[in-house]
Amino acid sequence: MRGALPYMAGMNARRPPPPQAPRRAALAAPLLLLARPGQAAPPDAWAALAQGALAPILASVAAADGPVLLKSFTTEGGEDFDRVHAEVAFTYDNALAGLALLAGGERGGASRIAEALRLCAEQDRHWADGRLRNAYPAGRVFPEAPRSARPPGWWDASRGAWLEDGYQAGSAAGPMAFAILLWTALGDPPLRRAAERAADWLEGLRAPAGYRGGTIGHEPSPDPLPWVSTEQNLDLAIAFARLGRADAAAHAAGLVRAMWRPAEGRFAMGLTPEGAVNPGSALDANLWPALAWHGGGFEAALDWVLARHGLPSGAPPEEMEGLDFNDDRDGIWLEGTAQAALLLRRLGRAPLAARFAATLARHRRRDGWIAAASIPWLTTGLGTGLRPGVADFLYPSRGHLAANAWAALAALNASPFGP
Repeated sequence: MRGALPYMAGMNARRPPPPQAPRRAALAAPLLLLARPGQAAPPDAWAALAQGALAPILASVAAADGPVLLKSFTTEGGEDFDRVHAEVAFTYDNALAGLALLAGGERGGASRIAEALRLCAEQDRHWADGRLRNAYPAGRVFPEAPRSARPPGWWDASRGAWLEDGYQAGSAAGPMAFAILLWTALGDPPLRRAAERAADWLEGLRAPAGYRGGTIGHEPSPDPLPWVSTEQNLDLAIAFARLGRADAAAHAAGLVRAMWRPAEGRFAMGLTPEGAVNPGSALDANLWPALAWHGGGFEAALDWVLARHGLPSGAPPEEMEGLDFNDDRDGIWLEGTAQAALLLRRLGRAPLAARFAATLARHRRRDGWIAAASIPWLTTGLGTGLRPGVADFLYPSRGHLAANAWAALAALNASPFGP
């Protein structure tokens, strides 16, 4: 899990002068149909989806001066989720948004997000070792405010206390790897130095096989995350390689390849804290290796995902509309659907890519944000840790920064892992 944990509430109770503001993209009219069944999407339809997905990201960047982090979810409701996420800017979501802006030719906006993340690593209220937390408050980050970077939080009137979430205060390997991908893609010397410092910290997570998940909880002694994730090690393999850290990259990549189940044509989720293979499977753990290592022989994982996560349930691939996070298929997870649309395009499966893109367009709200889920609360089969043994990690139908960023990348045919 890289981004939101919608019901983690109370877990703790477990630049230089700013660049020119990016131009605003006009909101494209919703694309209700990108292609007829069996046909690829016309090029202008992909361009319109890219423009529409990037528009609210651009508007959010333009609304602030200087280095800025963007809010991850819209919070227009009155539920616990909205209170807990009122100011949350997840590190992963923002790094991904920066990569989408860069792919769309908006280097200025990407640089402002990247600089905000760099300042957060430099100005943490406690840490001085290059790590990033999983989330920060959305808005401008001020270079003249040392030791000001903190986790987001919310006021709990019933307790009369300010609360911070343990996951958001922690540091997971995957989000940090995505920050490195953004920093190295831009290549500016201060960003490169931030990437090197972050990589130094990440190398400290080395396990006998791959790299552990990071930490969860607050300073000064957060708890370690002792499991090893296939998806996060894929992220790390690419990030370490970008920095020329060949041994570290090979160590992470070795774990990913070891999780390949050739008889099933898919990846396992990773290793348990005890070192056993976790036989479960995550959507991104199966889609991302084929994106990052094109031609690596992992393309069959896409069909495995379609067969178990595709909606409508039981439909042939050519009639599917999108993907669920898990295999109960109670609704569509739009971020994962966008990831699949990009991979489908890259594998030459244009008609199905167009169908998935049409689903993304249908779930673009009037404010331009794409919903995280097609139903009010999408189950994932995962838990937040608040209630041991309970699968209470849910995605809401709120507008989601990561869904827009992945939709833009799919529409631009641009992989966050590079060409």
